[in-house]
Amino acid sequence: MLKEYKTIREVVGPLMLVDGVSGVKYDELVEIRQEGESIRRGKVLEIDGDRALVQLFEGSSGLKISDAKARFLGKGIELNCSEDMLGRVFDGMGRPKDGGTEIIADKRYNINGQPINPVSRNYPDEFIETGISAIDGLNTLVRGQKLPVFSASGLPHSRLAAQIARQASVSGDDSKFAVVFAAVGITFEEADFFISDFKRTGALDRTVIFINLANDPAIERISTPRMALTAAEYLAFEKGMHVLVIITDITNYAEALREVSAARKEIPGRRGYPGYLYTDLASLYERAGRLKGKNGSITQIPILTMPEDDKTHPIPDLTGYITEGQIILSRELYKKGVNPPIDVLPSLSRLKDKGIGNGKTRKDHADTMNQLFAAYARGKEAKELSTILGEAALSETDLKFARFADEFEKRYVSQGFESRRTVLETIDLGWELLRMLPRNELKRIRETYLDEFYAKY
Repeated sequence: MLKEYKTIREVVGPLMLVDGVSGVKYDELVEIRQEGESIRRGKVLEIDGDRALVQLFEGSSGLKISDAKARFLGKGIELNCSEDMLGRVFDGMGRPKDGGTEIIADKRYNINGQPINPVSRNYPDEFIETGISAIDGLNTLVRGQKLPVFSASGLPHSRLAAQIARQASVSGDDSKFAVVFAAVGITFEEADFFISDFKRTGALDRTVIFINLANDPAIERISTPRMALTAAEYLAFEKGMHVLVIITDITNYAEALREVSAARKEIPGRRGYPGYLYTDLASLYERAGRLKGKNGSITQIPILTMPEDDKTHPIPDLTGYITEGQIILSRELYKKGVNPPIDVLPSLSRLKDKGIGNGKTRKDHADTMNQLFAAYARGKEAKELSTILGEAALSETDLKFARFADEFEKRYVSQGFESRRTVLETIDLGWELLRMLPRNELKRIRETYLDEFYAKY
């Protein structure tokens, strides 16, 4: 028997205090009924003796506490999971947003997920092809990895997210690959862009989309990534699919967390964010991975905009501690017309060495990757030197490296948002560019590979 209370004592903003409760649990769902009004929903944030603090999903505007009743449902927020989710669009609470019918549940899952025992994890070591040279060739994405994209206001991270969702694939059976896309706190125009792009390219058929708009309640922003990850866990570990989860924008999620924390009058941490921001972000990121005995996998690409382009801001800073690297977008490259504007030198995929090589990509991949990094870094140094001292001060070799750096940005990094390159095309392009340099300068590639590939291109 569900318990119903008419003891609502206070409502402040999105928070509601209910007295005299018993047997109520943290995170439990609550329905608030008021005569003549639609049912509002909320969840229990805190319990103190016989008092429960409830966070309202729809806000408290027009709520009369003298008439309202709070009904505790005895369960947390759950998502109906089925393979029919593929090709569908939902809101941040898992309700259909595309005009389609409700999902008939194969299984229902609590959106907070179950902790994964570290011992049961498999090590990520299988390549995922995104079709983007700056990622596939230099900062390779590996199945089961968490690889965030650090962007900044005004940079085209939305177009990059759509491109990855559209192009990503795994070797072998493509039908076993799915994308779960969660958009958190975005504008209506951005939501329309994502849905239209997925429909235009046919990517929607293998994608589950969760959309939370900027004018939706803050509490919904907190649940949206968890909805997406729950859907991913079902597809990966129940249906054996390889799932890529893209979440944009984590900064909006953290802002919602700060808003709820301030409403609860919690002691703030750095920059006003709650002290538990690290553990909260970890509860999202650590749901990626591969499990022993399960065929499927979950790979995460969280996208976040760095406030004031600051890498030391708490959101990118803490994200960097939890995840295995980062892809960084550059405002300087974007101004030059390089798209996607991926700054390859500070970008890093800590697991890239595990997903490349013979039998995975190609035997010369690691050597060409290391040489491209080194040559581009030296070329940038040469360009900076020529800015200070003039081109005449550079040696002939330095001039070749400077020209290499320009061509590398123009041809390798800048491929546009509609172009898809296979990893073999990316490696071949790397060799083409390296031929601009004298063979004796390619010191990071072993001689056998130079003999085989250098003259070929």
